Amino acid sequence: MTRNYTWLYNRLRSMSISEIIFRAGQFAQKKAERHRMGWQPTGQLACLPKPILPFDPIRTAEVTFETAQPIFRHTIDINQPIDWHLDSSTGLRFPKTYAKDADVRSGQFGSAKYVWEINRLLFLPQLAVQYRQTGDKRFLNQFMTINRSWFTENPYLTGVNWYSNIEVNIRIINWFISWNILDASALAETDSNFRDFINTCWLPGIYQHCVYSHANPSYYSSANNHLISEYSGLFVAASFWAFPESATWQTYAKTGLEREIQKQHSSHGINREEAAEYIQFITDFFLIAQVVGQQTGNAFSGAYDTCLRQMMHYIAQFLDCKGTFPRYGDEDDGRVLLLDDCYPHNNFQSLLRSGAVLFGDPLFKQRSAGWGETPRFDLKNYILFGPTGQNTFEAVPTRSDLMESTFYPEEGHFIIRKQEIDEDPARPREIYIHADAAPLGFLSIAAHGHADALSFMMHLDGQVFLADPGTYSYQTDPDWRNYFISTRAHNTVCFDGQNQALQAGAMLWLDHYKTQVVSSNSTAETDQFTATHDGYKRLHCKHQRTFSFDRTSDTLQIRDSIENYGRQSRQIDVLFHLGPGVEAEVIAQNTVSLTHSGTTRYIDLTTDSLLQTEVVTGQLEPSRLGWYSDGFYQLQATTTIRAFMTLEPGQNITLIHQLAVYPAPTFQAQEQTFSQLSINHS
Repeated sequence: MTRNYTWLYNRLRSMSISEIIFRAGQFAQKKAERHRMGWQPTGQLACLPKPILPFDPIRTAEVTFETAQPIFRHTIDINQPIDWHLDSSTGLRFPKTYAKDADVRSGQFGSAKYVWEINRLLFLPQLAVQYRQTGDKRFLNQFMTINRSWFTENPYLTGVNWYSNIEVNIRIINWFISWNILDASALAETDSNFRDFINTCWLPGIYQHCVYSHANPSYYSSANNHLISEYSGLFVAASFWAFPESATWQTYAKTGLEREIQKQHSSHGINREEAAEYIQFITDFFLIAQVVGQQTGNAFSGAYDTCLRQMMHYIAQFLDCKGTFPRYGDEDDGRVLLLDDCYPHNNFQSLLRSGAVLFGDPLFKQRSAGWGETPRFDLKNYILFGPTGQNTFEAVPTRSDLMESTFYPEEGHFIIRKQEIDEDPARPREIYIHADAAPLGFLSIAAHGHADALSFMMHLDGQVFLADPGTYSYQTDPDWRNYFISTRAHNTVCFDGQNQALQAGAMLWLDHYKTQVVSSNSTAETDQFTATHDGYKRLHCKHQRTFSFDRTSDTLQIRDSIENYGRQSRQIDVLFHLGPGVEAEVIAQNTVSLTHSGTTRYIDLTTDSLLQTEVVTGQLEPSRLGWYSDGFYQLQATTTIRAFMTLEPGQNITLIHQLAVYPAPTFQAQEQTFSQLSINHS
């Protein structure tokens, strides 16, 4: 079979009978809707809606946004005419053909992600803020010119920008935010040019987006963050603009949001997609819908509020002392709103500020700033909550409690943490470990999960020492995609260079592994848990891992119990991927000293003596190893420590590794004194 037919076969394998019937209906809809290309709605709203968000330009600090908008590793100057179908990274352009025929996988026309990123129109609220703060008509004229250009170049169902419903709904939300910032209804009364823009361009385009959003839901195995975005965008629009279908759309979307916030999160608020960066993305959709519901007298249920609060609580727990998140699963720098008034902006911390306003929780306020920093209200929250929200935020008690370890054994996430007060109270002292015994991902395709069972990350004093290497790309760079989602690209044990599940496409996993937490316990002296997975049963191999952190000695011990019950020998790789700022020095057999300029403390990593060890940086052949992606389409060489051996048929072994934190880089590592190896032959 060709590659396309192989992917189709595997995609069908991931579907239930009911989903296949649904997809057949979508295919029929795709054929039937072709004649609607270029459709233009008629009619106007009886009255224009007044703002429901309490933005006051006089009360906010003046903000200047850059005209060069970041698009992954490139920028686009919005002062120049924008080519809405151009992939700026390759110079390739998507054709203006029927949207649902767009080729977003092969790379023939470039990367759709690059094109979609500028077409999300995340910069429009920035122009609106600058117009309201300065009164300079150049910003308003630019706002109208850009929107007119977009609608002219993207007729309904024409081109790649109508391919994905998530993109449609992010535009809806940014138009809603912009309308509220501009106070568009009042402006239309005094500016006839702007009123004409609203009636002939803006409102018809928003209505087209609502129609598309409602008609193209992401159900079944695609019902992940895409479906959340679709419900959120449509709920926001239907709650604000009184289109003929708005009441129906509002009920449909609110019901969907109530369902999906429960379905896609555990009782502790942990998102089931197993993609950490997506948490801020998804939470924004739920947050904005919740604010709109409150402001329009259509509040969500208590269960919705409880789940949103639990999501915020998990964010508060999983950030390290500097606000860095553990980078498990996919990440693509996705944002719903781009109203950053401080750099670098941390949207997780911004969400915690929102949580402090909504729930009055001092923990959220404390964790909305890094160690030693003063919590501050940001522009995004000011637009959502206004001066009343800022007063509420400032009234929440400011605390500086030391954070403890937090275990989520039901979900398979373990946060081991030790914080201490340094002689300099502004200098962080934290040992932070995030270990993963979670499922592969959400639904049958686990689209944004990585094959990272029993992997871990370790940060020291806010610096990333043991890292998840990231994501880099989705569809258009298959070799890099295959590497970054692979088991070999994570801090775990890999057998024969194979993944713990079957990768059947760039965003498609089959034969998901099952994880099991065997035991877990956290005391004042020790944090410990044991977990296992069955991802290598096809190779007749088993892996069980125990993490044990001694708080007295600041030592993490990792015990790998490995069994080969098959008839073939297997290559075992135990992998340790370092953050990009970490220097590695081999100081003894199987011992590597890890240092970082951001802290005086360091880590000695000692692998089991039975293993051979090599230090790899930026390797391409015979296989990729030693690479790090700091953001979507960002790539750099970094260091990986690979410890390896051959496991014979019928051999059971226990390998013990140690990561010991020391106070100063002058300390000389001592010879290993702990038991290295236990072997049982069956």
